[in-house]
Amino acid sequence: MSENYKNTLTQKEPLWQQNVFVLWFGVFMTGVALSEVMPFLSLYIDTLGSFSKNQLSFYSGAVFAISFLVTAIVSPFWGKLADRKGRKLMLLRAALGMSIVLFLMGNVTNVWQLLILRALQGAMGGFISNANALVATQTPKQHAGKALGILVTGMTAGNLIGPLFGGILATFFSYRMSFHITGVILFLVFLLTLFLVKETPHIIAPKITNTSTKDLWARVPNKQLIVGLFVTTMLVQTVNTSINPIISLFVRELMHNASNTTFIAGMVAAMPGIATVIAAPTFGRIGDHLGTDRMIKIGFMIAVIAFLPTAFVTSIGLLMFFRFLVGISDATMLPAIQTLLAKNSPTEMTSRMFSYNQSFQSLGSVMGPMSGALVASIFDYRGIFVFSTIIIVINAILFNLTTRHLDHNSAGVN
Repeated sequence: MSENYKNTLTQKEPLWQQNVFVLWFGVFMTGVALSEVMPFLSLYIDTLGSFSKNQLSFYSGAVFAISFLVTAIVSPFWGKLADRKGRKLMLLRAALGMSIVLFLMGNVTNVWQLLILRALQGAMGGFISNANALVATQTPKQHAGKALGILVTGMTAGNLIGPLFGGILATFFSYRMSFHITGVILFLVFLLTLFLVKETPHIIAPKITNTSTKDLWARVPNKQLIVGLFVTTMLVQTVNTSINPIISLFVRELMHNASNTTFIAGMVAAMPGIATVIAAPTFGRIGDHLGTDRMIKIGFMIAVIAFLPTAFVTSIGLLMFFRFLVGISDATMLPAIQTLLAKNSPTEMTSRMFSYNQSFQSLGSVMGPMSGALVASIFDYRGIFVFSTIIIVINAILFNLTTRHLDHNSAGVN
């Protein structure tokens, strides 16, 4: 029996590795599609009409935020459908939908059309959550942390490269052509997913298929843990994005209005992503052996060490160092959260759990910049890092409360 089981895993390994490779590219391009508009969104909107400075700021904020808001609302629906119809089908829907929507953004003639398409982009989402769900369910358990850690690097790298990619496309082509090219690349993701991603059919009994999410949720043995992971994800994302509205301004202040502020601000913004890409797969493997809940707690400690001193930095070098540590904390926590979620979710609800997690992450993407801008307006830029530290401590306390009775076998210790 034991030998047959080992043989089965050996046969499946090339398959799950192929899935991870293809889906890494898919989540990478999804990250690019979500973030590439950052350098030129306001400038593109400015070409769609005659707006005052306040109007332009309002429309830019609304167009950027609406995608995340819609994603937060619709993700659970797509997750439920994925559990019933299959995760690969949802991956294909998301890739093709985003491809069409991104391409059409290059053809808009007014800001309202762009707003509607950004909302549709959010509605067509779900690629990342379903990629996580498919990998979690199709990968041998002893490799789950490593595989999910690799996917985290794809999303992080996409978010990191996205603004640079979008800026280059807009510079050498045009704003409209940037959307067209991204749409074509996402269609390539659709084709790669269609032909190369393999999902072993999971036969769900009709009784389960017709059971409501509420009834299935009632059967989840570790509800407190699952909700705690959702909240942890939201607060981690809130902290990660809180600096977004002021990072260039803070860099400019530290550099005393030097001419290369924009370039240096880009490097500072890239530090967390670079660290996460480098460290996430390694920490994912460590979590498979040490215990994923312990990795998250270590991540909280690193985050406090990273954020609190940042409030007192006086040089760009120190700012970059502490932002790099933020990426290390993300690499410690994010794969561990995904793995812990996968190991404590019923198979018939895996996609739904990851989609709920994405909803909470999207809420964090909205809450972070809003709270950061508010704190900066009251307490100056440095206040954001103190505020972030407080959120981290609160997050750590809540997580400890939800995991204090957790059996480490369910937490991922082999």
